[in-house]
Amino acid sequence: MTSKFKTIFFIIIVTILTSSFILKNNLIDSYTIDELRTIYSSGDASKWPAPNLHEDIAEGYIEIEKLPKIKHPKTNPYSRAKAELGKHLFFDPRLSASKQVSCASCHEPQLGWADGKRVAHGDLQQTGKRNTPTLINIGYAKSLFWDGRAKSLEEQAHGPIENPVEMNTKMETAVKNITDIKGYAPLFIDAYGNNEVTEERINKALATYQRTIKSTRSKFDLFIDGIENEYSDEEVLGLHLFRTKAKCVNCHNSPYFSDQKFHNLGLTYYGRFYEDLGLYNQTGKKEDVGKFKTPTLREVAKTGPWMHNGLIMDLDGIMNMYNVGMARPKRKNYEINDTLFPQTSYLLEPLKLSKKEKEAVEAFIKTLSSRTAGIEIFLELPKN
Repeated sequence: MTSKFKTIFFIIIVTILTSSFILKNNLIDSYTIDELRTIYSSGDASKWPAPNLHEDIAEGYIEIEKLPKIKHPKTNPYSRAKAELGKHLFFDPRLSASKQVSCASCHEPQLGWADGKRVAHGDLQQTGKRNTPTLINIGYAKSLFWDGRAKSLEEQAHGPIENPVEMNTKMETAVKNITDIKGYAPLFIDAYGNNEVTEERINKALATYQRTIKSTRSKFDLFIDGIENEYSDEEVLGLHLFRTKAKCVNCHNSPYFSDQKFHNLGLTYYGRFYEDLGLYNQTGKKEDVGKFKTPTLREVAKTGPWMHNGLIMDLDGIMNMYNVGMARPKRKNYEINDTLFPQTSYLLEPLKLSKKEKEAVEAFIKTLSSRTAGIEIFLELPKN
C-alpha cells in the first residue's frame, strides 16, 4: 500500500471513529444515544420519549410496535384448506382473459409482493395508472387500493380480475374457467365441502390466502423486543427522529406503520399529464382531491418505486421531498376560482433535517424490512 493510500485510509478511519464518538456523546433531546438505545429496546413503549404529534393526531395516535396476530373475519374464518385453494388461485393465470396474467404477475414474492415497476402491467401488457402496492401484511389493512374503494380483501378480490387493464375477465367467465379445470375439484372440496365453484368462494379463498402473507420479525421488532445490539447508533437515532423531529409518526403510526387514512402529499399533478384525483374519484368531495391512502412502511425498502404513481425511484428522493414539506402547487391565473384545486396536507411542513439526520431516518426505515420480502414459492397448478 502506497503512502498516499495509507493516508486516505487513515483519514477515512478517523472520520468514522470521530463521527461515532460525536454521535455517542452528543445529546439528542437531552438523551445520549446509549440512553435512547436502552429506552427504545426496553420493550415498554410507555417509557419512550413522547412523539412529536400534531394536535389533530394526538388523540387517536397508536404507537409503532410489533404486529399483532392477524384477525380473520367471522364471515370468512381461516382454514388451511381455504388458504391453500387461495394460493393456487393467486398464482393461476387462467383467471385472466389471455390466461397469461395472475395475481402474482403484479404481486411477485421475490419483489416484495409488488412488481418493481412504476405502474402495473396487466393483460396484453396494458399499463395501469398507479403503482402496485405490496401485499405483505395486507391482512391489517382497513381499506384496499390507493383510493380505498374496497373495504375488505373479499370485496377487493374481484376488482383486478374484472379490470379491463389488469386481468380483463368477467367473474362469471373466471368461475367457468376454474370449474373446467378438473384439478381444482379436490381443492374446493377440501375448502368448502363440495366442488362447486362460485365467485364468493373464489373471493374468500383469495382473501384468506392473502391474509397469510405476513412479515417475519424485522430488525425493528427484534430491537424493541430487547435485543439492544440489533441496531447501530445511526438506526437508534433514526428511530428517535422518526417519532420526534421528522414527525413521520403523524401518518406512519401503529404496528402497521400507517394511520390507514388519506392525505394529499402535493403529488396530484392537477391539470397535467400524470393527474390523478385519488379519493375524490370515489367520494366526489372536493376536500378529497389528491388524497391517497397512507401506505405501510413495513418492507418499504424492497417495494420501490414509490408513491401512488411510482414516480419516485429512491428513498433519498422521498426524504428530500418530505424535508422541504413536499410539493405545494400554486394556482395559475385561470385556476383562481377552481374549487377542486388540490391542497397539500397541513400535516406536512419543512423539517429542517440535516444530511446525517435524513440518512439516519432512512437507515431506520430500512430496518422495517424482513427476509419475507424476497421469497420464492414453488407451486404446481391444478391440471385439466
